[in-house]
Amino acid sequence: MSISPKLALLEEYALVARALSAPARLMLLEQLAQGERGVEALAEKTGLTIANCSQHLQQLRRAALVTSRRDGKAVIYRLTDANTLTLMDILRIVAERNLAQVERILRGLSGGEDAPEPVSREDLAARIAEGSVTVLDVRPADEYTAGHIPGALNMTLTDIERIVPMLDPAAEIVAYCRGPYCVYAHQAVTALRKRGFTARRLDGGLPEWREDGRPVLTEA
Repeated sequence: MSISPKLALLEEYALVARALSAPARLMLLEQLAQGERGVEALAEKTGLTIANCSQHLQQLRRAALVTSRRDGKAVIYRLTDANTLTLMDILRIVAERNLAQVERILRGLSGGEDAPEPVSREDLAARIAEGSVTVLDVRPADEYTAGHIPGALNMTLTDIERIVPMLDPAAEIVAYCRGPYCVYAHQAVTALRKRGFTARRLDGGLPEWREDGRPVLTEA
């Protein structure tokens, strides 16, 4: 017995929703938002086994959230298009506005206080042009090398004591990381504010900055 066109459409929409229903798949999307990667690299970044990682990637590919290409024997994955980024951010917004547990977790990342308002990408671009801001990329070094906002300093949370003497106490600091699900920027801002700096995080991360058509610097 055939189903109605509406039910057929809803089943396809539900396929996408089901693909987003596992934390591991959200982690994979976050990694692919940084750039295309092979299965082994994705497994290493997310802490998954290669077999488990491949299974999750197949679910994402069936939902057309990612696509792949062959490079010799390797299979390289990437996000299908920028709409996947938008979908990830909408998921975050809905959860933050409606789930009390999300609010509690984010408040904990901010040291029990209300987090300062994030800086928009437009505002950050203007302030970079003025030279009135210090930008920190708090992703791992390999992700920074693959692409970062020009002029950004690379700092992981374990580096904070090393990098503090390099920071201008009179300049506001803006930290960014991978995108809507990354907590590194929240943690860095909290640590810097405890040390007396004026710090906020960027609204979005490097993927959104790149998708806006803004410059990204890649190091050899």
